[in-house]
Amino acid sequence: MLVLVAPGQGAQTPGFLTPWLDLPGAADRVAAWSDAIGLDLAHYGTQADADAIRDTAVAQPLLVAAGLLSATALGEVAPGAVAGHSVGEITAATFAGVLAETDALRLVRGRGLAMAEAAAVTQTGMSALLGGDPATTVPHLEKLGLTPANVNGAGQIVAAGTLEELAALEADKPEGVRRVVPLKVAGAFHTRHMAPAVEALAKAAEELTPGDPRVTYVSNKDGQAVATGADVLARLVGQVANPVRWDLCMETFKELGVTALVEVCPGGTLTGLAKRALPGVKTLALKTPDDLGAARELIAEHSAA
Repeated sequence: MLVLVAPGQGAQTPGFLTPWLDLPGAADRVAAWSDAIGLDLAHYGTQADADAIRDTAVAQPLLVAAGLLSATALGEVAPGAVAGHSVGEITAATFAGVLAETDALRLVRGRGLAMAEAAAVTQTGMSALLGGDPATTVPHLEKLGLTPANVNGAGQIVAAGTLEELAALEADKPEGVRRVVPLKVAGAFHTRHMAPAVEALAKAAEELTPGDPRVTYVSNKDGQAVATGADVLARLVGQVANPVRWDLCMETFKELGVTALVEVCPGGTLTGLAKRALPGVKTLALKTPDDLGAARELIAEHSAA
């Protein structure tokens, strides 16, 4: 069984979209999406520097566009399940047929703008904790006023809060945590600091008519499979101010009997977690079009009939 997954914010790097735009029809699709959302995706994906694509309002639509481009380049895919980390859930919702591509880009553009506005209210950020036991780490974070915003499994939790709270974490690590790594994001996503963005996203979602998932859609709210498009959309709205439970998604992958996992562009983060948390599952990250051949072979071996 194959699961197709999409990464979240922080996976982007300068120029990562460049080789994908050389594929037939890719530049035209990106130009149409850019016109639809009022953002030059090709410029940001090929020429902009790290600071420019760190901007939440830019990074999020750029990641969804890259995920859709790379998935299309794979050809016909029949995954047993799909899932996404944070903003990657919008990409996954498109894979599942819940959202049309242009609707997904418009939704994520609104999401990015709303979250960037919320992030500007207070100086906040996120840091990954490597190592440690969640039973010890989570209470320690809460004691410092931080939120375990991403519980990623495989020994990784991402803390989010004010810069002062994150500085206190650097000086007072939870027992067993080896390193605290600041992330290249512009706010404390999936925390109470993003509450203003929920209302804006809810209004944007009212204009959409979602379809029901055509394949199993695993939600990072709680790792559960979601049966209706309305429920998927409601979860997409609420998740901006609530923790991502990727650990529970991977537990569901196990229960579903996953044998292979392909991560769309810019892949690497989720396959890294899967290698540690899902032993025996074959993984592949789409980083450039050079990875397409190997991905197609893996998909042919593990896709549903």
